[in-house]
Amino acid sequence: MRIASPFIAAALSVAALTATANPLDKTECIAPAKPGGGFDLTCKLAQSALHEGKFLTDPMRVTYMPGGIGAVAYNTVIAQRPDAANTIVAFSGGSLLNLAQGKFGRYNENDVRWLAAIGTDYGAVVVAENSPYKTLKDVMAAMKADPTKVVLGAGGTVGSQDWMKAALMARAGGVNPKTMRYVAFEGGGEALTALQGGHIHVFTGDAAEAGQQIKAGAKVRILAVMNDKRLPGDMGSIPTAAEQGFDVQWPIVRGFYVGPKVSDADYKVWADTFTKLMATPAYDKLRNERGLFPLALTGAPLDAYVKKQVAGFRKLAEEFELNVVQAK
Repeated sequence: MRIASPFIAAALSVAALTATANPLDKTECIAPAKPGGGFDLTCKLAQSALHEGKFLTDPMRVTYMPGGIGAVAYNTVIAQRPDAANTIVAFSGGSLLNLAQGKFGRYNENDVRWLAAIGTDYGAVVVAENSPYKTLKDVMAAMKADPTKVVLGAGGTVGSQDWMKAALMARAGGVNPKTMRYVAFEGGGEALTALQGGHIHVFTGDAAEAGQQIKAGAKVRILAVMNDKRLPGDMGSIPTAAEQGFDVQWPIVRGFYVGPKVSDADYKVWADTFTKLMATPAYDKLRNERGLFPLALTGAPLDAYVKKQVAGFRKLAEEFELNVVQAK
């Protein structure tokens, strides 16, 4: 009787485990901020849609990894969990803007695998329910009269996506962005809390994010959306910034990436899963409920989209004379 070598047995065991491993088992979505903002919304949309569509055997776990508006999560996944095939990480247009400016440290847009874009949002100008500003024109008139008396705030420091929305709005209204009073928060949830508390006067955030908070009881009003036309559904009554005389557009992609060492096979499983998911009417309903608008990209088309966006943001950063650090 021939006895198999223990080394051969071990190799066969590892091969069997590899063959049966499923990236859709015990899944996790990392939201790179505290609960309540756009990253949280993105993860919870995937969590609900994948579970209700029976694409996962176990419910997806959502974990929070705040810091640097996505920088901590980006660096952690690349350096410590590069091959975690069951982990997806939320990103937004703001993440791409920060990458364009080198704010994620030594890593750039080529250091992760861009997986899926699951919808898009649009920038919005938001005030407290009891604010004296009734229109975007009111806000801009006050800023033009004395920009130091209008305190703006949002999730992210100077050069971030939300700051850029405020800067573009100021520039469209004839106000030098360098004179803005801007308060930076870790995420949109914190900024909305500060807005309701009167600590800031204007929040330059995201339409879907603000809409979800209003449904949850937040005492805020949306004055304008940053799109070329009015948004459908519940937000159809909200005028665009352009309608009010300020031609500012800011679409916000929302989606996911995975670590750089996730295998081609596991990456394909995820990409195919999101492709199938986003083709279902049930997904459209869930996305609409969260105020997001259609944008379905996976795999190579998303990778090309991301690279184009980052290149465009680098040019925009130069226009505003922001210090762009080139990642190595």
